[in-house]
Amino acid sequence: MTRPPTAAQRRVIDAADPVTGRLRGTEAQLAALVKRGLAFRHPRPPHDHFLTPEGHRVRQGVMGAPEPAGEAPASAGVFAARVGGEETAAETGRPARRREVHSAWQGLLELRRMTNPDGATDRPCGWERTHLVEAAALALEAAGQQPAGPGPGASGYRVRTTPQPEAVAVYEPDGEALRACAATLEGAGWQVSEHREPRTGTRYLLASPRRA
Repeated sequence: MTRPPTAAQRRVIDAADPVTGRLRGTEAQLAALVKRGLAFRHPRPPHDHFLTPEGHRVRQGVMGAPEPAGEAPASAGVFAARVGGEETAAETGRPARRREVHSAWQGLLELRRMTNPDGATDRPCGWERTHLVEAAALALEAAGQQPAGPGPGASGYRVRTTPQPEAVAVYEPDGEALRACAATLEGAGWQVSEHREPRTGTRYLLASPRRA
């Protein structure tokens, strides 16, 4: 389990610009946040640092939000979207989990606005292109699609890497649910096409971040 941010790191995160997520801190502090996936360094000068979706989630206090009575406490680790098929994972139906996913998705939209050259939020940004599986899974989970549980026959989506550059595969045994996943990804700015595996005939989606 990933450790929660240190007190010093929390101070840097809490002091981030509330709109843009721009960070201020020492090089060592910023580098530590980048290493933990809570911040990224903008590729263009002046190379400022900004919160990632996970960093926005921490800043918005989701990590420390009180749980309703009777719920298990939320994980103290860095947020991870459900890719499907995990042996152990957060339950998607819990209110705390819904808050986490919502905050991460809002953070990702802000990341798009800040880093896409034209400020567009309707298509993926550079962070998503380097975190394809996580980005696609977040779009699906944020839209309410159901990830698969453990085991090969479990229903729900599974997002997996592919040999193709900038493309992920999305599997969902239910045809209607697979089409719903396609619509969700298209609405989130991904190019989607449906295919069948030659050997098994299994249907799946091939999804790539749209560039324009």
